[in-house]
Amino acid sequence: MEVVTGVVSIGSDDGGGCEVTGQPEMAVLVDRLRPIGLGLPEAYEEEAWTGTRWRVRGRTFAHVLQIASGWPPVYARAAGTDGPSPVLMVRSSGPELDVLRRAGRPYFAPPWRADEVGLLLDDRTDWDEVAELVVESYCVVAPKRLARSVDRPGPEDQTTNGG
Repeated sequence: MEVVTGVVSIGSDDGGGCEVTGQPEMAVLVDRLRPIGLGLPEAYEEEAWTGTRWRVRGRTFAHVLQIASGWPPVYARAAGTDGPSPVLMVRSSGPELDVLRRAGRPYFAPPWRADEVGLLLDDRTDWDEVAELVVESYCVVAPKRLARSVDRPGPEDQTTNGG
């Protein structure tokens, strides 16, 4: 699916609706992820070889792309789907990484990076969880000084981690 440039409102009446065959459109997903990713210190957005990614100091902490007709094949195999299915790739560490990589759908464990987790996005996606995953991913790859400056939920109790 082609990523449309410009701002698309969720549920708009201008043809930029939220779903195609039960899946959110890529432009809508990018618009939803943008404020999360760009709200982090020194983060920037760029087009990736496929999809869109958010980076800090040259390291990717979130990447959203579309699997369609089995392409890209490495993602289709890892996610166990030929699509169409948008996916979000994030980094994780510690016990959370183990839990996510073993959780099963909508999560999947790509074989190319041991600290990466994929999430199949659909109309049931919990966007509060997505925001937490993106922030945590940023903290995994960002320099320690930047990671310490980010407020993030603590385990289970949602307290701020002073890191």
